[in-house]
Amino acid sequence: MFISVFDLFKVGIGPSSSHTMGPMVAANQFLAKLAAQPAHNGQRVRCTLKGSLAFTGQGHATDQAVVLGLHGYLPADLADKCVSTLYVQLCQQDRIELANGAAFVFDANNDVIFDTQTPANWHPNEMTLACYDAHGQCCVSETYCSIGGGFVVTADALSQLQAPIKGEPASHYPYPFNSGDSMLLMAQQHDLAIHEMKARNELLYLSHQGLESVDEVLLDARLQIIWQAMRRCVENGLSTEGVLPGGLNVRRRAHALHQQLLADKQRVETSDWLCAYAMAVNEENAAGHMVVTAPTNGAAGVIPAVLYYLVQHEGGEWPQIRAFLLSAAAIGGLIKHRSSISGAEVGCQGEVGSASAMAAAGLCAARGATAKQVEHAAEMALEHHLGMTCDPVKGLVQVPCIERNGFGAMKAVTAANLAMRENGEHLMSLDRCIEAMKQTGAEMSHKYKETSLGGLAVIWVEC
Repeated sequence: MFISVFDLFKVGIGPSSSHTMGPMVAANQFLAKLAAQPAHNGQRVRCTLKGSLAFTGQGHATDQAVVLGLHGYLPADLADKCVSTLYVQLCQQDRIELANGAAFVFDANNDVIFDTQTPANWHPNEMTLACYDAHGQCCVSETYCSIGGGFVVTADALSQLQAPIKGEPASHYPYPFNSGDSMLLMAQQHDLAIHEMKARNELLYLSHQGLESVDEVLLDARLQIIWQAMRRCVENGLSTEGVLPGGLNVRRRAHALHQQLLADKQRVETSDWLCAYAMAVNEENAAGHMVVTAPTNGAAGVIPAVLYYLVQHEGGEWPQIRAFLLSAAAIGGLIKHRSSISGAEVGCQGEVGSASAMAAAGLCAARGATAKQVEHAAEMALEHHLGMTCDPVKGLVQVPCIERNGFGAMKAVTAANLAMRENGEHLMSLDRCIEAMKQTGAEMSHKYKETSLGGLAVIWVEC
């Protein structure tokens, strides 16, 4: 299964890739489905959310995402817009109008239903969009599953897949690694770094997009967009103060922390910088602002924090940034293909754990590590997140999510440092660690998988 760097790293908005970006994409797809139908005015559209989308959807702005998607918006369209203002404007409308002349009744306040009573049938993040005729009979419907990282599939497509997501077979690409072991074998056989193999695969992927000229310059330009967006997220978060929305009254801390670090650099540890950078991004995410899904929004601060640290404190330049992003994506693709990056499926080990593994691999690659050292770093970072639950307080991507990204970044750098002091030989392979994460997630109670029904989410009591 080939998963592109541009699928894993997507510019969008917070607070959640699976609960905000995914539902927005699904609603937009349903809009296209309606546009393909004969025009019939007076029909009503409704959306029913189940599973984790129902339990924590309000805290993750899922209802807002559905409204935006049904009015034709996608996450990338909103990066520079005031989403809250736009949402209020859309809620004042009672109809959805399509370019083909069709119009549908849709009341944003009543036609998005959080169904916490009916179990999900296909996936923990499940939503059904339906159109009803004047007699209340359903005439068009589709059930979508938001499977993490902004990826969306229909329930019918999901039932036919053997892998977690649909994608092109890896065998179509020059270096078709589907596992950590095959990745290492190919690197050895062809005397190439992981990021070099990934780059050649990505060039072929871009050529499949119908572009007239595909070369290293185009690939670099696309990667630059991702890096500059990540950099902007960090710097926006470091320069912003205030209280985050949602009712917990969580105050932004990254700005004050960063100012303290700048004022006393002699007593600052690496972990201090990493926490400031990671928290800055996740405060932006919690505010619903622009972030890069990396590989999810809940874990969006880990990779930018480590990469920003590489640039700001280790003098990393474009060749190192490029190697970082491509290597991180190679590891992220393996994790998503062989397990999951969704908190609703496997808990936070699949979000922050995956991001930490990706960041560790990226940092090693940027520092010139061998393929074995890169794989070892990824394994160590993931291993020390196994069993981590997803238990957001009040369903908001704030507590413990913001701090957790800082710790994920710290583990990534620790893993990279340790891996580079060794030769890459180790007992537990990355593949086995990914399998352990998958099995742990399968055995984990649903209370700890983004439903806010266990852990910190229930220990906290609203006064």
